[in-house]
Amino acid sequence: MIVDERSRDLGSFLVGRLLPFREKRQVGPFTFIDHMGPSAIGNGTYLDVDQHPHIGLSTLTYLFEGEVEHRDSTGAHHVITPGSVNFMTAGKGVTHTERTPAHLRNSETGQRIHGYQVWVALPADQEETEPAFQHLEATELPAWQHDDMHFILVAGEGYGRRSPLRVHSPLFMIDVDAPSGGMLRIRGELRGEIAIVVVRGGIIAHEDEINQGQMLISKTDDECDITCIEGTRLLLFGGEPFPEPRHLFWNFVSSRRERIEQAKDDWANRRFPVVEGDDTYIPLP
Repeated sequence: MIVDERSRDLGSFLVGRLLPFREKRQVGPFTFIDHMGPSAIGNGTYLDVDQHPHIGLSTLTYLFEGEVEHRDSTGAHHVITPGSVNFMTAGKGVTHTERTPAHLRNSETGQRIHGYQVWVALPADQEETEPAFQHLEATELPAWQHDDMHFILVAGEGYGRRSPLRVHSPLFMIDVDAPSGGMLRIRGELRGEIAIVVVRGGIIAHEDEINQGQMLISKTDDECDITCIEGTRLLLFGGEPFPEPRHLFWNFVSSRRERIEQAKDDWANRRFPVVEGDDTYIPLP
C-alpha cells in the first residue's frame, strides 16, 4: 500500500500528512504522521502553534534540521534540536505550544526546519493517565552501523535493541540512513505492522519505486525486505495494533466516542489545564 503526502496549511507553515487516510487509519498504535518541511524559517515567518489540547495519545517530535520550542501544561519547557526526541503523553488532558525559539527569531540567516511529528495512541486502559513529558538527547538513543547503513532507534524495540524512551505499548520508530543504498533487511527484526516513510531518495518493493514524500505500508507484518537506492533516508514506524478502533477528532484520540465529545466540550469551555504564562487559544474547529 503506497501513500502520498497530502498538504495541510497551518497558517504560516505547510506540512505533509501521511496518516491517517481513508484506507488505513492506524499503523500499529501510530495514528497520525505529519512531515514538517523542509522549509525556510525567518524574515517574519516562524513556526507558531498556539495553545491547543490533546487527550488519549503521546506526541513524538523528531527533527533532522532546525529547532522547536515546546511548552506544556505539565510545566515542561524544552527546545528540541536535530536528533533529539520530545515525547509528551497527554493522557486525560494536556495543553501545549510549539514555536520557533526566541534566539532564532533574531537571526539574520534564519533556519531550515525539517522533521516529523507523530501521534501514538495510548492503550485503552491508559487513556486517562496523568500527563507527562520526556526529552532524550541524540546521544542517548541506540545507534549502530550495518552494511553501510546507519540506524537510530528513536522509540520502542527493533533489531535486538531497545530505546530508553518510555512508551506505553509494543512499537518501533527507527531512522535509517543508507547513503550507498542496498538491501534493508526487515524480516524478523521488527514486530507488528510496518510503515516505511521515505525522507529522501527512494526504495524498491515488488518492482514499485516509492520516492521522497511517500509512505509504504506492508500488508504482511514484519516479513518485508526492501531495496534502497543510493542516498536514501527512511523512517520505519509500527508495532502491535490495538484490539479496538480509535476515534479521532482534531487533536483528540480515544477508544470511546463519548470521551471525544467530552474533550470538545471541555476545550470550548476552557476546562483544560493551561500553559503557564501563555494566554493564546486555538478555538475548537
